[in-house]
Amino acid sequence: MLSGEAFAQLFETFERSAFRLETLSTYDVEEEREEYERFLAGGEMGPDWDDNPWVRSMTDKGKDVSRVHVLRSPLTDYLRYELAAYPGNIKAGETIGIIDAAEQSVSGLPDHDFWLFDDQRVFRMHYTPEGGFIGAEPLPASKVAEYRDYRGRALAGAVPFAEYWERHR
Repeated sequence: MLSGEAFAQLFETFERSAFRLETLSTYDVEEEREEYERFLAGGEMGPDWDDNPWVRSMTDKGKDVSRVHVLRSPLTDYLRYELAAYPGNIKAGETIGIIDAAEQSVSGLPDHDFWLFDDQRVFRMHYTPEGGFIGAEPLPASKVAEYRDYRGRALAGAVPFAEYWERHR
């Protein structure tokens, strides 16, 4: 499994596209804890929220970055935090869709997160029960077509983030 710098290198080395399916209602990201607490307290979130530099570091090179988040309303505090940051990701060039399982059903999706890079490499994400990142498991090439299909189903069933956010903000 990849984690740390080895996992971070995937975002430096992909050439054309990176797609993520998210499925958890809470992620426990150490680097976000202070910001998350500030969000819960109603504090100022800072300029990175207006235009995410991490996303922009990829999209400025002409790379496509997209995700679909499968969730269920009502939103957890963490999801409110994460979704509130999405407009800055979108401004930086990421395409984001939402599938709210309380409002719609999209069959045939996995119950776990993954990243698909350049339609060629798939990494299944592993987390603790609390949402802490354990690592990214590289899946064999024989699984790529299956995960491309998952991506297609997710994109076809997702509501554009702006439309979803307008109804749920």
